[in-house]
Amino acid sequence: MGLIAGDVHEVPLVDDLKRTQIVQYAGASGDYNPLHTDEVFATQIAGYASVFAHGMLTMGMTGRAVTDMLGHDRLTSFGGRFTAQVWPGDALTARLTVDEARDDVVRVSVSTVNQDGVEVFAGYATARP
Repeated sequence: MGLIAGDVHEVPLVDDLKRTQIVQYAGASGDYNPLHTDEVFATQIAGYASVFAHGMLTMGMTGRAVTDMLGHDRLTSFGGRFTAQVWPGDALTARLTVDEARDDVVRVSVSTVNQDGVEVFAGYATARP
């Protein structure tokens, strides 16, 4: 794989997240929670500034960067937590930091940030070298 501890890879995930992408994800996942799809509900009833992306949409985009770096056939684990909301118009970048690269395992810290540097997803991945 050629990865060494300390390597940092930054991968742009989306430059301008569109509401259409959020609604398409709702259709693909079957998650039609109105917080993600109904502007009136999200703003007037729930009190948010707008609809916002599903956490799993953010994790899925981040996961693509992880498998591109580590290889889907080598990945042994990937997980994390959602740390902030992702809004329409956001630009997201994944930062993948190799914490450990041994003969038997590669461990990576994963952080996805928005255009303001706010972390929206924090996680980890492991892979076979």
